[in-house]
Amino acid sequence: MKMKKALALGLAAVMTIGAVGCGSSETTSNDAAESTATTETKAADTTADAADTADTTADAETTTEATGVPTYAQVKLGEDYTDLTATIKWLHHKTDRQEDGTIDSMIAEFNKTYPNITVETEAITDYAETALLRLPTGDWGDVMFIPTVDAAELPTYFVPYGTIEEMDEFINFADNRKCEGYCYGVGYMGNAQGLLYNKAVFEAAGVTELPKTPDEFIAALQAIKDNTDAIPLYTNYAAGWTMGSWDAYLGAITHGDTTWLNQKLVHTAEPFKDNGDGTGAYALYKILYDAVANGLIEDDYTTTDWEGCKAMINNGEIGTMVLGSWAVAQMQAAGEHGEDIGYMPFPITVNGKQYATAGPDYEYGINVNSSDENKTAAMVFVKWMVEESGWCELEGGYPISKTAPTSFVFDGVEVVNNETSLEGEEDLMNEMNAESELNINNGGDSRVQKIIEEAAAGTPYDDLVAEWTQKWNDAQDSLGVEVTY
Repeated sequence: MKMKKALALGLAAVMTIGAVGCGSSETTSNDAAESTATTETKAADTTADAADTADTTADAETTTEATGVPTYAQVKLGEDYTDLTATIKWLHHKTDRQEDGTIDSMIAEFNKTYPNITVETEAITDYAETALLRLPTGDWGDVMFIPTVDAAELPTYFVPYGTIEEMDEFINFADNRKCEGYCYGVGYMGNAQGLLYNKAVFEAAGVTELPKTPDEFIAALQAIKDNTDAIPLYTNYAAGWTMGSWDAYLGAITHGDTTWLNQKLVHTAEPFKDNGDGTGAYALYKILYDAVANGLIEDDYTTTDWEGCKAMINNGEIGTMVLGSWAVAQMQAAGEHGEDIGYMPFPITVNGKQYATAGPDYEYGINVNSSDENKTAAMVFVKWMVEESGWCELEGGYPISKTAPTSFVFDGVEVVNNETSLEGEEDLMNEMNAESELNINNGGDSRVQKIIEEAAAGTPYDDLVAEWTQKWNDAQDSLGVEVTY
């Protein structure tokens, strides 16, 4: 119990979670980041308490085939279960798509093929907390977007879709919610990590080629300031959670190494050192520092407006924003100039190559406590949503389905995934974050906000780097972490 509660302190939307015997699960859901760390901790404690008394002996094989519930692979859409009668409930966080009728429209299309499967929905604003509080009751419905839970607890709450190998034939990120070789979560859309920009603003500023290095990016921001009335880089400082987006570029994007983030970082003596070539964590955060120091952000960063900025970038009042690809659809829909919204690779080049990472947003989970009929109906519904609804494409997301049409393109960029933690070290990053209080790749919005504050105050950037390094080294010493890099 004490260990679970200690680890709960490190939980947030973009983090690596895991458990012995189940590998690790990597979560990159942006919407979950809107909840504060305090909220996540409170809810995670509730889950940890419930897990102590929950029956964790659920066997993945007997929760599907042996009970007559099909696996994801076994469902043939449009052919199987078209006469199944069931009423299922789906909990989700997409209040905007509930309000604008998108979800009702998708369910109506689903019912053209499956007329007897009734899908009831509940859109929840404070989803991250509410979902965690309801989860241990087992009486929350049939399908939910999986909140932050340890990988070892997945079989306690959810039905497996099939083995990782089976699911890998159908979806991207099949191993993101895994335990004992089984897949427990299927994303509704994927997020790629790049940078939002307004094409018309770039053209007016005379920026004819997308920047590929930090120096080129700062030069582009300066050109926007000199030649247009647009804000070069909108920080979204006041929203808080948006600041955590900067951490999403750590790893392969900044280092060209898919093992750096989840395997090497904890064992690295100076993870923030200056590589001297515009790469690494040093270069990543210095982009933000330099933008602030050079006056290339909004006049008063404390008054940024998350909802208002959507229309502002659509109308050409903002040049760039650092957010995942999930934000593209929102910015395009915020005004009459959606065609001006572009998404480019993050401006760091490693050995002549640019990288992008991608991962799932919230993932569908099916309630292990539902009846077999409802589990089957839920399996059919989830597969239809992923393969046939077109929702991922509508949101401009990185594709989840390996067969559904997609227009997502990142020209000249290699899309990779950061590899998961080494066996036996699944929770080490959480422990390092808790000990160092840096919250790296863990919704560390306050640390990134501090970069803006210190840059505005004139604090030398290298002083900040030295502070981070000292905290990191102290945490390694305290936890007895071997330093090998």
